[in-house]
Amino acid sequence: MTQGPLTEDEIIWLDDILLKYGTAHSVIDVAELDGLLTALLSGPEITEPTTVLRAVWGGDVEPEWESKEELTRFGVLVFQHMNDIAERLAEYPGQFEPLFGTSEVDNREITIVEEWCYGYMRGVALESWPALPAELQPELDAIALHGLEESEAEFENLTPEAFLASIEAIKPAALALYGYWHSQRNGGALH
Repeated sequence: MTQGPLTEDEIIWLDDILLKYGTAHSVIDVAELDGLLTALLSGPEITEPTTVLRAVWGGDVEPEWESKEELTRFGVLVFQHMNDIAERLAEYPGQFEPLFGTSEVDNREITIVEEWCYGYMRGVALESWPALPAELQPELDAIALHGLEESEAEFENLTPEAFLASIEAIKPAALALYGYWHSQRNGGALH
């Protein structure tokens, strides 16, 4: 299996496949996939590969692939990306960067965090994370603000400064949550 980060062409190919085979229940793009994989790697349990793929497609129904090669390439790239995220979280947290989307508005590039956060919260729900210690709940809330429909009213009332601060809080929140669950899996007791 190839190691390291995906190339830009591989990311575009994955995005195209997610769009091509997407349903109302599947991951919609690579940003959401990145968030989902980050949560699955960060949670209290180790997630089986088949569970990862079911989560990507939103259930037990897989696409009707054009070819075996397309299916194989998809799986290889998803797990290569997952391994890259895992390595960054565990060994190089300073290099961990959520793969947020971007859009151009009025000739300015805008960062779009909602898909990544939605994917992350999908992973949290899939693993049914137990309650966090009170001091860590704000970390999950920082991601949930952008990743849960229930947070929409709070999100819409943010000032521009608070909105930017909420985006800046996502990466450290993801690292803190990974650190907590990783320590619990490696010797600590789960609450």
